[in-house]
Amino acid sequence: MNKHQKSTQRDRTSGRQSNRVQTESVSIWERLAALFVPKKGRKLRTNRYMFHTSLFVVVIFLGLIGYLVKFTIYDAPGIINSPYNKRTTSLSEKVRRGSIMSANDKILAETTVDDEGNETREYPYENMFAHVVGYNSHGKAGLESAYNYDLLTSHEQLVEQLKGGVSGEKSVGDTVVTTLDTRLQKAAYNALGDYRGAVVAIEPKTGKVRAMVSKPDFDPNELDDIWEEINSDEDNSCLLNRATQGLYPPGSTYKVLTALEYIEEHPGSYGDFSYDCTGETVVDSVRISCYEDEEHGEVDLNEAFTKSCNTAFVTLGSTLNLKRFAALNEKFLFGQSIPFDLSVKQSRFDLDENSQKSEVPQTVIGQGNTLMTPFHNALIMCAIANDGVLMKPYLVESVESSDGAVVEKTEPTEYKTLVDKKDAKTLQKMLQNVVTDGTGRTLETDLYTAAGKTGTAENEGERSHSWFFGYSNVEDPDLVVCVIVENSGAGSEYAAPIAKEVFDSYYNNEMKDYYS
Repeated sequence: MNKHQKSTQRDRTSGRQSNRVQTESVSIWERLAALFVPKKGRKLRTNRYMFHTSLFVVVIFLGLIGYLVKFTIYDAPGIINSPYNKRTTSLSEKVRRGSIMSANDKILAETTVDDEGNETREYPYENMFAHVVGYNSHGKAGLESAYNYDLLTSHEQLVEQLKGGVSGEKSVGDTVVTTLDTRLQKAAYNALGDYRGAVVAIEPKTGKVRAMVSKPDFDPNELDDIWEEINSDEDNSCLLNRATQGLYPPGSTYKVLTALEYIEEHPGSYGDFSYDCTGETVVDSVRISCYEDEEHGEVDLNEAFTKSCNTAFVTLGSTLNLKRFAALNEKFLFGQSIPFDLSVKQSRFDLDENSQKSEVPQTVIGQGNTLMTPFHNALIMCAIANDGVLMKPYLVESVESSDGAVVEKTEPTEYKTLVDKKDAKTLQKMLQNVVTDGTGRTLETDLYTAAGKTGTAENEGERSHSWFFGYSNVEDPDLVVCVIVENSGAGSEYAAPIAKEVFDSYYNNEMKDYYS
């Protein structure tokens, strides 16, 4: 091969390599553009071009709409109320933070101004509302965080705002009126005493939260002095709202769902269930015993529920369709986000159709990997008490201007139906029997009728957690109360008496008449 031939070959090889590099360097945007722009020298395919263009525009439009919907529903509230939002920072320079009020017209949080114009956020009830109302220094929490923007927004009459602008005084922010009742909150707070745990009280027919207590607690008035101490104290976790953020094994309170699944799977024959309890049993190599190895003898489903017979429940639980059972728990908000003014940690249920049989016995009696918040447990009881319908829970009745004009008002809203009315009625009767003939006899009184379920949840290495959830006035339910007492003992001995004090306060203070 002569020099000319070699040169020609090199040129050809170089050309091929150059073309390859050029092809590889074509960006994805150039390729995308090629779909819409016809190549030179080719006949314009108008219909295809217009279709691709239209499709592209539609996709972009739908994406934009989707983002706006997501932002409006999910992201906007968090961004608006974020303490890092520069707009809220600028608002605080012009607006004095509004007050937070109870449903019975008591101040829960307010901003005072001294003679020199210095502002102080004050909490008249100190520790009592610490978690639910929250705080406004060292970040924000509770309603102070959730309604930060509203509290820094003024809907005062224009004349008043103009006067303030001329005099250099700040406008007064809107008032957040809660559903909380100071009388019921005090009763729950005092009843829980020095125990760690939480108390939640909700109206099942409206979804209004009347009380929410968590302990250990703190005084938000002293936050500047105690912040370093309580923020680093992992043993007590004083800043944690146990009502909405604490996850606990539900113990025997969970038998409500196990019983419901069995009823739904055996609609015509669940009444035929029979079991001879000897105090303990072994199911799939797992030993299960009743509380203190008590022997309940021959029991049907209702008696097993009333006496909280563990061995009977693991026996019927071993027959359940795990796929259906998992679906029931999902329906009852396990693993789901719960709509509420405050953030609620998702409860956990791990059982499904692929689970090992050895996992079933502990799960059906509220042990194993099942974890839930007291607030979630309260909502389950709300749905049962309300004939299967769960009302959307809420903490804020209204947002009002400083001169009393209503800016926003919350109306009771149905969230979803969790259980068929007929099955809800069956569960109601079983829950009533717990109070009249079973572990909840502590709640018997002449003031009201009651229904509910106790629970004793094993806690590895510690004493058991004590549970109770139930409702008052069984004929026309008024109030649901859920109590968790950490590391205490049996639900009948610790949680149930606390719930009774809350119910007693409700009727002794004539709250039903007050809010009707």
